[in-house]
Amino acid sequence: MNQDERWQTKYDEITRFIEDNKRNPSKYDAEERGRYVNWFHHNKKLMNTGQMKAERIEKFKKLLGLMELYRRKNQHE
Repeated sequence: MNQDERWQTKYDEITRFIEDNKRNPSKYDAEERGRYVNWFHHNKKLMNTGQMKAERIEKFKKLLGLMELYRRKNQHE
């Protein structure tokens, strides 16, 4: 599995998590932080500094839009 395939897999995983749970991954939950939040923050930094690959930018912007829908969703269960 090459880097692009791993990126796509993680992207699909995060998208599925948000759609299934109707919330964003929590930075306070160790498992969610390790699986999703760190990846998201790293890629957001790459996009903001102009280092992200051009073909990933469009997909990542869609993820940002999806996350904005659940931005202030209470994650306490």
